[in-house]
Amino acid sequence: QVQVVESGGGSVQPGGSLRLSCETSGIVFSDHYVGWYRQAPGKQRDVVATISSWSNTWYDDSVKGRFTISRDDAKNTGYLQMTNLEPEDTAVYYCKVGRSGREYWGQGAQVTVSS
Repeated sequence: QVQVVESGGGSVQPGGSLRLSCETSGIVFSDHYVGWYRQAPGKQRDVVATISSWSNTWYDDSVKGRFTISRDDAKNTGYLQMTNLEPEDTAVYYCKVGRSGREYWGQGAQVTVSS
């Protein structure tokens, strides 16, 4: 059975940091890309960052220079390191793990940035 479990969300002050984890099982993780998406109340779900199976990365302009996406194939886990967090980063963050013809979503992790 495929499982995608997110962890690491929470509440921080502006300028703070969080690291989200996306741990998988039931798939050959090294053959899958990882994407992080976020959705704020009343907004669409937007892609934040992606990393391919060969570790090519892409970032949305809104997080470039502040967020870092990475993967550890030995642990079957993807990560999103978030620094210099801003109130505008407040959202539910979802990880997506996929390959050609298949996608798997995590359950979502709440990130709240407020003073």
